[in-house]
This record gives sequence, structure tokens and C-alpha cells, in this order.
Amino acid sequence: MRIALDIDSTLHHYWVPFAEAARRRFGVHLPYEEQSVWEIDQLRPEQLKCVVEETHKDESILRAQPYPGAVETVTAWHDLGHFIHITSHRAEGCQQATATWLERIGLPYDDLYCSWDKVTRCEELGIELLVDDSPVNLQQALDRDIRVATLRHPWNEELCDMEDIVCARDWPTLRQRLAPMLEAERITR
Repeated sequence: MRIALDIDSTLHHYWVPFAEAARRRFGVHLPYEEQSVWEIDQLRPEQLKCVVEETHKDESILRAQPYPGAVETVTAWHDLGHFIHITSHRAEGCQQATATWLERIGLPYDDLYCSWDKVTRCEELGIELLVDDSPVNLQQALDRDIRVATLRHPWNEELCDMEDIVCARDWPTLRQRLAPMLEAERITR
């Protein structure tokens, strides 16, 4: 199977450095549990851009710690022969630091793409499963007949009730819930 994986809030807990930067730079408190929508309207657009840029600097990218079980899960999928595409809405200039981080944490992958047209790139690569936290990306992927999975966050919780979305609170549970689909794909290939 061809699997695409988002990074921020999918492979690591991005909200912690993001909220810290918003508090430090602009005095805006962004409690994780209260972020029930995808948009972050507590920050003006220019503030949001500054916070994203700060949290996507090389040193911030390299400090990130993967969620427990994420690397082990992706490694197991890769070892089973699944194609792993890492995709992120990071600027293209973040690609080298992102590749270095992936190497540092020991996460195997076949392709890395930093750009804003994530779902289009998934289509180009023939991706069959997208693991992402964004409700926008998840819905776009579903609209294009790409299967989806996510870690449950306050901003995507409503989508977790849809039967077309595999949802879990953590990576070990996500791995367990996706196992039947990934095993079936491996057997038919």
C-alpha cells in the first residue's frame, strides 16, 4: 500500500511548541483542549504566519520528539513493503531539516514533500492512505477516494465519528486499527 504521513500533530505533538510561541510572541494563550476548530482565530493572520515560521525553523524542527509508537509503527509498515510518503504543509525550505529529523528519529520513508498542495501530491503518487490531522486534508482525500486515518485532536474530533475515517488517540491504537487494511493490501500485492 502507498501511505502518506503528515508530520505536525501526526508524527509529533506540534501544538506544544506552537502554543508556546504564540504565548511568548503575542501573549495569546491557546489551550490544546479548547482548539475545537481547525482555524486559529485567536491570532491575526500575520501573527499566525510568524508563529508557524518560528516553529518551522530548523532548530525547532530538530527538537521535536515523535509520539510514542509512531516510529515503530511506520518502521513496521515499511518493513512489510508499504511505500511511505512523508508530506507536510511546511515551506520547501524546511525540507532538509525535516529529512535530518526523520533520519535522527530513525523513521524510514521513500519520499518527502514539503508543500501546500499535499492532497494533489498524494494523487500524483497514487497514495491509497493518508494519515493526517487536518480535517480539510482528510475531507479532500476522501473526496478523491483516498482512504484516511488520524490521531484524534480537538479540531478533528467530529470527523472521527465518520465511518470512513480510522481514528485513534495514539499510535499503538492507530496501528492496531489499520492492521486489517494494511495486511489485506500486503496479501493482494
